[in-house]
This record gives sequence, structure tokens and C-alpha cells, in this order.
Amino acid sequence: MGGMTCSSCAARIERKLNRLDGVTATVNFAMETATVRLSSPVPVETLVAAVVDAGYTATVPAPPSAGASGTADDDGAAPSPADEAVARLRQRLVVTTVLTLPTLALAMIPALQFEYWQWLSLTLAAPVVVWGALPFHTTTWKNLRHRTATMDTLISMGVSAAFLWSVYALFLGDAGMPGMTMDFTLFPEPGSGSSDIYLEIAAALTMFILLGRYFEAHAKRRSGAALQALLDLGAKDVAVLRDTADGPVEVRVPIEQLGVGDRFVVRPGEKVATDGVVVDGTSAIDAALLTGESVPVEVAPGDPVTGATINAGGRLVVEATRVGADTKLAQIARLVVEAQSGKAAVQRLADRISAVFVPVVILLSIGTLTTWLLTTGDTVAAFTASVAVLIIACPCALGLATPTALLVGTGRGAQLGILIKGPEVLESTRKVDTVVLDKTGTVTTGRMTLQHVVPADGVDAAEALRLAATLENASEHPIAMAIAAGAVDRGVTLGEVGDFRSTPGRGVEGVVEGRTVLAGRAAWVTDAGAALPPVLTAALDEAEEAGRTAVVVAWDGAARAVLVVADTLKPTSVEAIGQLRRLGLRPVLLTGDNARAARAVAAQLGIDDVVAEVLPEDKVAVITRLQAEGRTVAMVGDGVNDAAALAQADLGLSMGTGTDAAIEASDLTLVRGDLRSAADAIRLARRTLGTIKGNLFWAFAYNVAAIPLAASGRLNPLLAGAAMAFSSVFVVSNSLRLRRFAGWSQQGES
Repeated sequence: MGGMTCSSCAARIERKLNRLDGVTATVNFAMETATVRLSSPVPVETLVAAVVDAGYTATVPAPPSAGASGTADDDGAAPSPADEAVARLRQRLVVTTVLTLPTLALAMIPALQFEYWQWLSLTLAAPVVVWGALPFHTTTWKNLRHRTATMDTLISMGVSAAFLWSVYALFLGDAGMPGMTMDFTLFPEPGSGSSDIYLEIAAALTMFILLGRYFEAHAKRRSGAALQALLDLGAKDVAVLRDTADGPVEVRVPIEQLGVGDRFVVRPGEKVATDGVVVDGTSAIDAALLTGESVPVEVAPGDPVTGATINAGGRLVVEATRVGADTKLAQIARLVVEAQSGKAAVQRLADRISAVFVPVVILLSIGTLTTWLLTTGDTVAAFTASVAVLIIACPCALGLATPTALLVGTGRGAQLGILIKGPEVLESTRKVDTVVLDKTGTVTTGRMTLQHVVPADGVDAAEALRLAATLENASEHPIAMAIAAGAVDRGVTLGEVGDFRSTPGRGVEGVVEGRTVLAGRAAWVTDAGAALPPVLTAALDEAEEAGRTAVVVAWDGAARAVLVVADTLKPTSVEAIGQLRRLGLRPVLLTGDNARAARAVAAQLGIDDVVAEVLPEDKVAVITRLQAEGRTVAMVGDGVNDAAALAQADLGLSMGTGTDAAIEASDLTLVRGDLRSAADAIRLARRTLGTIKGNLFWAFAYNVAAIPLAASGRLNPLLAGAAMAFSSVFVVSNSLRLRRFAGWSQQGES
């Protein structure tokens, strides 16, 4: 979107687009973009024409793509339109400042006022008013053609009024007489009017507004830097393996030429070009730049890897599974853009106010002028007060209050691995008082691991583990795989198994080292004639009491050991629960597991409220029941079975390591899969909402306090212009403080 100068412009374009059939549009002033949703086909040309008809410009942007070849900052790259606009604004500001400062000095310092100083002031101020303020005059003229008014209308009227009054006083009044002097005052004083000039006000007002817009544009570019940095994480080229008569050959190609199914090489220190699966090699992947996770993840053949992460170890060969706009990095960027394009409810109120604000201010200015003339007859005071009202009331700060905070907050969240889907989410985070946690994959690892081995009297634990693990290694059951992996981790060498047989739901048997070995449920083993000694019976009871899975191992007609397997807590889960409590949230553990297992996990976490043995469809009912009790509920989950509950909750948080269905149904996505990010996400959302409300408060308070002050004649238009420019810069600078937000997890790691 081009040509917008304040939130009134954004509101006007929004109304124009929404009048089209099948169009729902949201215009973001800070980002200078319009997000359009269509319920029926509408040509892009029709949308652009509607914007142009409103007096503005519009183009369809290219979709954000990770790993695009080059950025505006690359050597030799052409500057972006935004960079060119800032450069033009800087040039206009520099020339205006050079001409304005001596004009101000002549008006404010009587000692510099030589015999014909006022004519030099006119010579210096005229280019400022005509050329320096040209963008304001041009926009005002366009607005008049469309019978509308914006912030630029107020500025143009104020600057023109001050300049034309001065020209009148110089040529037709007494101000052009030789030896005329003028004292600068902060407040207007009674006078004849025709002997006073306001050239310094016309010039300085233009300079202050341009200065404010320059700082505003610069700050807006900084606030969007997080998203650009995210997009720049992608690799620019990739070493693809091409089959030749002499075997595979590496060919380095631009990232755009990489396709699904292509195999590419990632050397130590290089970025993974795109999402894929490791087919050869082992290494450690550093995902800190993408997720904020500082601990590298070990990968081996069969493990998935994400584009833009860094290979911190050995050489890898990866097969691409997703490229371009389908990659996780591109999806994250798309979510961030969508979130930044939205509006919070409180901003919509500000937009409605801004839409009528400018016409009301013009009426107030005319009313101020008329009232002063009728009550005092003082033309100078009347003119000064009316111009001050025009200048001080510009609603630019109102339009920037929400978009800039949202832009910075969502960008910072993306850097920390927290994706906020939209501004509507922010209000929910403030009200949440209960957080429901799915167990498997959220507070636990979601993977079964071997905990310990309990041997019968006289049985060597290492031998029992070796025989059982060798047998289980032939099975694909998750519990069997956990036992085999646990044995390997303990340095056990697995042998061969013969005559392997599996009884679904009960256990497995086979011949290992010449012995017939059984491993499975206690009842199945005892039915096979292997009695359990008291020590193993006690181990079974203890495991069941703790909610763990016990596997009985037997050979030579007797039960020899019990292997205990369980889904373990994530190392950070206990800390995460403590952080959620610090935010005033009541944790509730929700799981489909049996009550005993659920209570055991809850006890380790320090959670008192447990809802167990819940079917996927019943999870929604649990959320609904809590809401019926008057609670505002957040839900954290990761699986397909959590999707409905995430959608039902007032605030849904999905683990980025979970399923696409869960991520789609949630409001916040925790890319790292670390539960501590949930507390950080809520804190960041609350901090962003607080910044938005703070911005809006000061923007409203500024206008509420300043307009009566200006109308009463107690504010010089020069100060009014400076104050108006400062209000916009203040709102943007206040939003930029969100860039320093640090998560509790990052503080702990550092």
C-alpha cells in the first residue's frame, strides 16, 4: 500500500475494500499492507482499482520465501522501495533543516534581527513550505478530490495558514517595514496581528513533522527486522547429488532449483538447505537460530531435519521432503506475517475514532478561531490557537499504537520459537487462569525408555538384560524397541535370535544363546509355566503403582527378571510447571492413560488436578466443563487427539514438535517443543498487549490534554508541532522495547 500517512488513510482504504462483494479486508498502517480474504472470486485488478480510486497505490507483494537469493542488504543488491522512500525522506529532511534553523534563529533571537531580516526569513521559509511540505500538500489535494481529510490535511492547513498569514503581514501589513523586530514567546500575546509573522512556525512545523516521520520510518524498519532476519536464515544455494555414469556427483545450485526427493549434502558448519530426512551420516544439528534451543540435537539416518538449522558435526546426506513455501521456516514466516497483519479489538476502536477525528479537529479549529475573535477580538491569539489545534491533534500515534507493538512482539516471538497467530490471541492471555496440559509428548518425552532391571535372586541382571534385549530386538513394538535401545545404551552387545514368535498384546518368545526366552505380560509368562518369585511380584506391584510398564523375562521354565519401561518426563517440565504457577495459572494434567500412571506423573510435576482415562473426544468436554465453572482455559497439546480441545480452549498452545492438526488448531505454537516456552509465550503475549494498551493510553491522553490546552491559547504552534511529532516517535520507541524481551528459559540457560 502506498500513500498512507495516518490511521485515517488505513481506515478509508479498509472501508473501500470492504464495500466490494465477497471481500473482507484489514489494512495495517504500520506495515503498509492490506490482508484480503475472499468469500467469492474477485480479480486482483478489482482490489487494486478500489485502492487507487480511494487515492492511494497498491501492488500485490511476493510471498515471503525463506532462502531467497539475496536480500536488500546483500552486496550489489538493488535497494528496496522502502529504502528508497527513506532516502528521499532523509534528503527532504536535511534540506528543510538547513533552511529552517536560520529562520528559527532570526525569529527567536532579537539580536540577529537586522533591518530587513524578515525578508530573508521569507526567502528561507518559502522553499520549506512549498517543497519541504510538498508531500502534505499533495496528499491534501488528493483528499479534497475524494472529499476526505487525513492527518496531512491538518498539517497542510496549519503550515499554509502560518505562511499565508506571514505573506499577508509582510506585503499588506506592517511586518515588512524596515527595522521591524519580533520577540519569540511560548504563549501568544495580544497584538495587532498585521505586524506579526509566523514564518518560523511554518518552517519549523514542517521540519518537526518530517523529523518525526523519518524516525518513525526508521523505527518501523527496525521493528520488522526480526521477520526479515527469520527469512534470511534460509540457505541461498545447495550441493545436490546428481547421478552420473561415474556415480553421484555434487552440483551446487540455487536453492530455488531444489525439488522434493532430491538428495543434497550438508557439510559441517553449513545450513540445512530445506526440510528433509537424513539418509546417510550422523551429526548434531544446531537449531538455536530457528527455535532458540541452545542444545544441539543428535541425528542419524531416518531422523528428520529442518531447513535453516546448522550442521554442527559430521557430513550428512539429506533427502528433501519439503521445499519453498512448504518448509517449516516458510510456514513460520507466513504465520508471523498473518499475525502482524491483524488488529486487536482495542485497535479497531482506535481506528473508528481516527476515522472521524480529522473532520472533528477541523471543526474545533474553526470553532476556536471564531470563539477567540468574538470574545477577544485579538486576531493574533485567535489565529495562533486555531493553528495549534490543527497541529496538535494529528491522530498518527493512534494508528501506530497497535501495529508497531504487534510487529515487534511477533517478530521477537519468532526469534524465540514462539508463534503468535494473531492479535485476537493477546486478550485471551491476559484472562487465562487455568492451563490444561496433555501428558504424552507435552510434559513427557512421548518415547518409552528402559528405566531399570530387577533380577530374581541368584540371577545376573546384565545377563537377563542381554537375553531379553536380544529377543526384543526382533520386534517392532515400541516397548520392545525401548528395551533393545536401553540395552545398547548400557553397552550390551545384542546377539542373534532364532525361532522368533510374537503373540500380539501378550509378549514374544524365541531362542537366544540356546535358551528359549519369553518376554511379556506377567499373566502370559505364568500361563506358560514360569512362576514369579516374591521379589519379582513386588517389582511388578511397585511398577504398576508408579504407572510404569513391567515386562517379565523368563527362561528355562522360571521367571528371571522384570524390566521396567516408562515414558519419562522432559528434563524441563518441572521447571515449566513452576513458571506457569508464577504467572498465576492453575495446572491440570489431562491424559488418556490410566489413573495410576497419570497420578504418578502429576506427583513428579507437583500437579494436584488430574483428569485421566479420557478419550480424545472427551477432552473437549473437560475443557468445556472448566469453562462452565467460570475459568478461562489454556490448553497445551501436541497430537491429533488434542486438536479439538486446542480449538475449544480460550487459548490453544501447540508444541511445534507435534502434528500439523494440533498446530493448525492452536493460537500459539511453541516451535522448540519445550514446555517452558509456554510460560514465555504467555508472558510475551501479555507484555505485547500491555505495550499496545500503554501506547493507546498515551496517544489518547496526549490528544485529550493537548487539544484544550491549544484551544485555550496556551500552546505555541511551534511546540504543538514538536509535541505531535514526539507522540508518534514515543509510540514506536515504546514498542521497540519488546525487542529486549527475554524468556525465562533463555535466562536460565545463560
